[in-house]
Amino acid sequence: MAELKEGDTVQLHQEDANIKVVDNPVKMQAASEEESVQLSVHEATSTDVVKTEHHHEQTPSTTSSERHVSIQSTLEGLEMLVDLNGAGRKSCPLCPEEKFKACYSHKLRRHLQNLHWKVYVEFEGQRMCICHLPCRQMKSSLGSDQSQARLVAHYHCVVCSVTIARKTDMISHLKRHINKGETEASYSGTSDVLCEEPVPGGQVYEIMKELGTNVQLMPNHNTPQKTDTYFNRKMKTNRQLVFCSLAVLAEERSPLECLDAFGATGIMGLQWAKHLRNAVKVTINDINEACVKMIKENCHLNHIRAEGGRAPRQVEGTGESDNPIATVEVSKMDANVIMHLRAFDYIHLDPFGTSVNYLDAAFRNVRNLGIVSVTSTDTGSLYSKSLNVTLRHYGCQIVRTEYYRELAARMVVASIARAAARCNKGIEVLLAVALEHFVLVVVRVLRGPTQADESAKKLRQLLHCQWCEERVFLKPGSMVEENLYRQLPCQCHGSMPGKTAVELGPLWSGSLFNTGFLRRMLVAAVQHSMEDIQPLVKTLICEADCTTLKSFSVTGHSVLANQVECGVVIKTLQKVEEADTADQSGKRKSEEPSNVVKKLKSDVSLEHPAFYYSIHRHSIRGMNMPKLNKFLQYLTEAGFRVSRTHFDPTGVRTDATLEQFKSVLTKYSVPTYSSAPPSGNQGHGISTDDKGRKTD
Repeated sequence: MAELKEGDTVQLHQEDANIKVVDNPVKMQAASEEESVQLSVHEATSTDVVKTEHHHEQTPSTTSSERHVSIQSTLEGLEMLVDLNGAGRKSCPLCPEEKFKACYSHKLRRHLQNLHWKVYVEFEGQRMCICHLPCRQMKSSLGSDQSQARLVAHYHCVVCSVTIARKTDMISHLKRHINKGETEASYSGTSDVLCEEPVPGGQVYEIMKELGTNVQLMPNHNTPQKTDTYFNRKMKTNRQLVFCSLAVLAEERSPLECLDAFGATGIMGLQWAKHLRNAVKVTINDINEACVKMIKENCHLNHIRAEGGRAPRQVEGTGESDNPIATVEVSKMDANVIMHLRAFDYIHLDPFGTSVNYLDAAFRNVRNLGIVSVTSTDTGSLYSKSLNVTLRHYGCQIVRTEYYRELAARMVVASIARAAARCNKGIEVLLAVALEHFVLVVVRVLRGPTQADESAKKLRQLLHCQWCEERVFLKPGSMVEENLYRQLPCQCHGSMPGKTAVELGPLWSGSLFNTGFLRRMLVAAVQHSMEDIQPLVKTLICEADCTTLKSFSVTGHSVLANQVECGVVIKTLQKVEEADTADQSGKRKSEEPSNVVKKLKSDVSLEHPAFYYSIHRHSIRGMNMPKLNKFLQYLTEAGFRVSRTHFDPTGVRTDATLEQFKSVLTKYSVPTYSSAPPSGNQGHGISTDDKGRKTD
């Protein structure tokens, strides 16, 4: 019998893959059983755990239990995913059955070498082979069947576990990791995590680490339509900015009650509790039951006690320690309900899409001098792509302009100001950031109808010229003017036929930044080692002061200047080194706040310049414009306030009009056909000093 079995094996290897053996029914039954076992092997490989047939004692596993099976260091490690020395047909561990059918060992070895190993991407000695498993699918439409989605070949990143389709994109993705100093794997895929419900599709959790906080992620965490526990890695900047604003408020009052109204994975609230400890009382809320379970499991993963509801099942190696480092309250409730029921010092709103539906509840019970931070991700309506949705959500008429990002930020602030005024509260904008994926606005709440009226007065209409893109806020008042074009500095209406301007808004016409608050945010970013957002915060400080980076200095700023916001002196927890510099005499302490307030009232005329101009948008055809930093210097020498802006890398924020902006730009531009400026210019003469500056 043993000799017969050995002879059949040799015969199977010599025959073609499409010829079936039918000489006796016993052999056919064994072949069918072996094929079913191979299908189970393929299903197991999709969950990062390699299993084998029941008649084998042991099968080599992947090189590391923390990596995907497609990430190997050697070709032998890839071949060890399947027993190539055994008899019979073998399935590819990186391809589904419908793409690559089971074949014999010699064909499978060529398949692994030529298809998967040949196009690998190497990083730190690890090679990421191409994977065809159903880890990544084409996003199907809402009406089509999800099972008919087309599979896409992809790579698994060894650092952050993200899936990327193209090899060139994966190389660029790894270069960004290197630039950020992320050279070690920050996740681990393991199958021994116990869940109360099975994970859909047999997938396993991924553990991601950000700012020293570990969170479990579902395999489809980056697709909002397919998961409840949505997590966006691109919002890391947003989470760090929110954390720094909370850290600044924690210095003013302690302990403070803060709310993350839309927890999802709970990473933001866990970062608050893990780094600020006893200074904050964190409440993480979400209305979805799956999100609440995930938040509690992430609390145990970070050794944080989760209060509220039934505790999740203890997981070996990730259970709660005897001495938790912090305590977090987890609630399952509608965001509007919990904000109506309880009062908080700090509220963060980050819904999927617009946040206007939650603003009234947020300002209902927020405490005086508290902070409300709002993240809006509906960039389609904010960035002038869906004008009807913009009018429906924000009640604003807008058009696409060169300053569309700042227009979006002022539109969100206007909605926040109206919601606060309905609750007899005013606001002071501390921070407004508009980047590619989100618009973040952080405001301080000032109670009282007087403060509400002052905030409501800053909501104005904007007059925008569609020819030259000059803009100006309309003057306050209810009287109708005969000709609104007189308020525009440009002369396009007189030289162009028809109507040349449109009326946009209502928008927030006040300042978008508070310098003192931003400086304290920079200190918090340095203390908590947030190198990613420090350049952004420095740019915001320069933009708030309307100055350049050369005159910027973090150290040596006045403590009292940081404490005065909107004419209100904010009491902070004074540190020892600050006390040494400020403790000159008791009389000085009592006089400084009033002196600072008087100084603020005298500096009201120095309003923050609204909006910015793009140097490329207004460049002169046939002329080489100067470098951006040089151009900022020329505007400063001309007597204008000037700074760069985070809204646009080529934007210039200045109090000069567009005509003055263009005149300086034309004066220092050089014709493209000449390396030196001509001896005589029409309308713009260039002196010898300017020529020397050009050659420098």
